[in-house]
Amino acid sequence: MKQIRSALISVFYKDGLDEIIRQLDALNVEIYSTGGTFDFIKSLGVKAKRVEDLTGYPSILGGRVKTLHPKVFGGILGRRENSEDLLQMEQYQIPQIDLVIVDLYPFEKTAASQASTEQDIIEKIDIGGISLIRAAAKNFNDVLIVPSVDYYKELLQIITSNSGSCDLETRRRFATYAFAVSSAYDTAIFNYFNARERISAFRKTYNNATSLRYGENPHQKGVFYGDLNEFFEQLHGKEISYNNIGDIDAACGLIDDFEQTTFAIIKHNNACGIASRDNLCEAYKAALAGDPVSAFGGVLVANRTIDKATAEEMNSLFMEICIAPDFTAEALDILKSKKNRILLKRKSDARIPNMQFRSALNGVLVQDKDSVIERADELKSVTDRELSAEEREDLIFANILVKHTKSNAIVLAKNKQLCASGTGQTSRVDALRQAIDKAKSFGFDLHGAVMASDAFFPFPDCVEIAHNEGIDCVIQPGGSIKDNLSIEYCKQNNMAMAITGFRHFKH
Repeated sequence: MKQIRSALISVFYKDGLDEIIRQLDALNVEIYSTGGTFDFIKSLGVKAKRVEDLTGYPSILGGRVKTLHPKVFGGILGRRENSEDLLQMEQYQIPQIDLVIVDLYPFEKTAASQASTEQDIIEKIDIGGISLIRAAAKNFNDVLIVPSVDYYKELLQIITSNSGSCDLETRRRFATYAFAVSSAYDTAIFNYFNARERISAFRKTYNNATSLRYGENPHQKGVFYGDLNEFFEQLHGKEISYNNIGDIDAACGLIDDFEQTTFAIIKHNNACGIASRDNLCEAYKAALAGDPVSAFGGVLVANRTIDKATAEEMNSLFMEICIAPDFTAEALDILKSKKNRILLKRKSDARIPNMQFRSALNGVLVQDKDSVIERADELKSVTDRELSAEEREDLIFANILVKHTKSNAIVLAKNKQLCASGTGQTSRVDALRQAIDKAKSFGFDLHGAVMASDAFFPFPDCVEIAHNEGIDCVIQPGGSIKDNLSIEYCKQNNMAMAITGFRHFKH
């Protein structure tokens, strides 16, 4: 245990600092401070010493240089068990500093503001604060570092319960906090500069970590690095799991591509049912009809407020999660009848980041989000038969679905309702046969349905199989040197085909 006898306090955020100051004063801790923090301490009626009086230098260069001085950093870095350090500290009249409370200028917040100029952003690159954090964390054997307002409550508890002393384990833990803060701060600055320079380096940090019950399977450990509260308000239900998060991500990515009232049911990252209708309750019933078997234990997502009528229809289904922009009070009462059912209200200002990445081998794969959404009025038929307005809408509906379905993927749709999909197959023909068999098993009449493929047809086999089932309208990206084979088959059999030019693989 080491007793805290002196402290350096220089912070941007002062919420909760008053209780700490008063407790330190009650423990007769000598306090050094700067600028606005010094004024804040004095306003509490607590004695403090200006850092300028310690160093003999005023704050200069518009506040850019305040604490960068040997008497400050010597007091932090001096090793208490090192006789040579102690002799030098005595020689140069350097006081020992046992506690450092400091935070950093809000760089990320400033950089994210549309109103900020580049000069505003540059001025929020902290120099003294980051140096104090690193110095105190390096000397955790002797110094307790508090690097952010996030740790004020924990500090207050420590100094209150232990009469101003703390053990080595505590100091090491706070040093870990400090290096997490400093590394995240440096990463944010790097990414700001690298957005323009694009040098070959990848940096990403997350300041929130949630330990999950387990990973993909019970024998695997799982942690989510991110902040679900940024995107959702959890209104009801149990703890969110590793697999839940994957399905939530897939559900939100899919539903965000639809403008019309749409309801989707997600299972293992793929839509097993989805429909667009003028009424949400009807959209739900049509989505469920797509595959009522797979819907069991699924993740349900809507792009409109869940109302009473829709909730009543949904309530008989065992579901893991329901996600919506909002829920009426009556709908909440109904859906909360199952205690473990997770209900998530999406926050209107939350947006899924454009950058996507995942681990592979000993590195990270990074790509832009697939944000392409083809429009009905942009579709160009490459066959003789003209596309009707209804066919164009169904083709766009199916094409959005195939974009969000694991490759190889085929989607069959009719009247803006998913009939069936073939997912994750090693052959596109297998994906199509899987979709046809599934659609038939749930009683869908495929005459007049449309087919979407996430990649080109190198042979006419898929369009021939589809045609034999009554499907006479196809959308695909094109790009095969043998595109003409499938196009010619469609022409000969009065089928319509639209080529988009955009492949939508999802592995």
